[in-house]
Parts: sequence; C-alpha cells; structure tokens
Amino acid sequence: MTAPLISGRARRSVAALGAVSAGLLVLSACDKPTPLATVTVGSSSVSAQAVCKLKDSEKELSEARVQECLDDSKGAKDAKTIDYTAGDTLRLGVEPDVVKDGKKWLAAVGTQRLGDLTTNTYQSFPGLNPFSTGGQGAPAAPVESQPIHVIELSKDGKPTSVWTFNLKLKK
Repeated sequence: MTAPLISGRARRSVAALGAVSAGLLVLSACDKPTPLATVTVGSSSVSAQAVCKLKDSEKELSEARVQECLDDSKGAKDAKTIDYTAGDTLRLGVEPDVVKDGKKWLAAVGTQRLGDLTTNTYQSFPGLNPFSTGGQGAPAAPVESQPIHVIELSKDGKPTSVWTFNLKLKK
C-alpha cells in the first residue's frame, strides 16, 4: 500500500485557497456599478444603471458617444419600459452620487429637453404629452413609445453618463 503524497486536509486547504483566489480575480474584473436613475409614473417605478458611462481613461463622453447613447435604435432598444398616459405626472430621480461635487443632470424625452439642469435628486413633470410628434403648425402624429434620457453632466457641463428608459403609451 502506498501513502498519499498530500493529506486530505492539505488538499482541502489548497482547494479553498484556489476558490478564494478565483473569486477575487472575478471580482477585480467587474466594473463598479453606476448610480441608478428611476422613472416613476403613478405607483409604478423602474430603475436602471447608465447605458453609457465614462471609462477610467475618459474625462467626458465624446459628442459622438453621447449621440450613440441617445440614438433610439441603440439606447432605447434594451431599456426598461414604463406605461404612461398623456397628462400623467412623470417623476425622475437619481442617486445622490449623480449630483455630488457640483455635478448636475437633465432629462429629455426623445430629442426634447425637459426642464432645466438641476442639482436636486428628484424632478417632477406634470401634464406631459411625450407622444405627440407634430411640429409647429403640423398635425400631431401619435407614437406608441418614446425614449426618455437622464444625462449626468460634470461641474463644467460635460456629459459623463446617460440612462435610457422607454415611456410606452398606455391604452
């Protein structure tokens, strides 16, 4: 009979050390999650992380990258959806990290900016009709859904993150 080269206790210790090392390696490869933005209509809410955010080497999102984030076919495609009836009150909220150190944010439905830049963590927009796309003098052409974007800006006004949601016309 031959004696084992490594005892059972030593094998378990090596396996545990390997599992801890693998776990640390996996965690070090993860990106830090972005703060959440939340859209609330009535008693329904949806929250999401940013669809676009700064990479470690960036100080701002390029204009082309922001445009890509706002592009309906990309940003809104996988965005969380919330039902909305024209005239409802739309409420938007961001985590405090979004407005710390002099940063601000703004909201837009489609390409229409909502309200002003703010350092508050919450904004409310009563009586909004985001589904009418008619221009001046043109009849409104109703649409079934509209993307809503929350855009974080650095203290010098450069975009740093974009969150995208879909408002769906409730019938």
